[in-house]
Amino acid sequence: PTVIVVEIPWSSNQRLQSDYSNYLTNTELGDNPTEVEMIGYEVGRLSAAPRIFGIDHKMGYNYRIARDIESNEVDSAIVNAFYADQSEFFPVLKEDKDEMPLLDKLTVSNKDEFLDFLITVNADILTHAASEGNFEGADEATKYYQRNLRMFTNLNRIDLSPDDRVFIIMGASHTAFFRDFISRSPKYEMVNTLDYLQP
Repeated sequence: PTVIVVEIPWSSNQRLQSDYSNYLTNTELGDNPTEVEMIGYEVGRLSAAPRIFGIDHKMGYNYRIARDIESNEVDSAIVNAFYADQSEFFPVLKEDKDEMPLLDKLTVSNKDEFLDFLITVNADILTHAASEGNFEGADEATKYYQRNLRMFTNLNRIDLSPDDRVFIIMGASHTAFFRDFISRSPKYEMVNTLDYLQP
């Protein structure tokens, strides 16, 4: 990669770049380093990437609202069945990640089936829940889509050349949304993470 992108607020980019530059000079991490420091800084150092950016945009939302609506008149049967056993809808969840080596965990976490699950559990299942005449679930799901779209806007703010290669490190649910955004974008060419997770 020539550019590192991490899940840090956009407003913190000046401090982030300064901290990253300090790491490139002395390669020392403080106590309790984060994934940004352990992975982002080190991958950046190994690839000689000169720039790092945070693209996060914090927004609160209640992803549990589907279970909080007492009189769901949309489709309570699917909501109840989904929360009773999510693996019936997404068999990839039956894989025991706790017993897997790290490389295998990363592989499962980057499979399309798992990323689809993360969009469903964090947003889309909420569209099956609302009280009479309302859209509580959809409105909460909209907030999560909005957060991810704002993060994608921040990615688009970065001045990139056609030769840049961008390495994005973020939580899996954001990765799920970005997989969709980037795959449809006329600006980017997405590479498959699984191609880089070979033993």
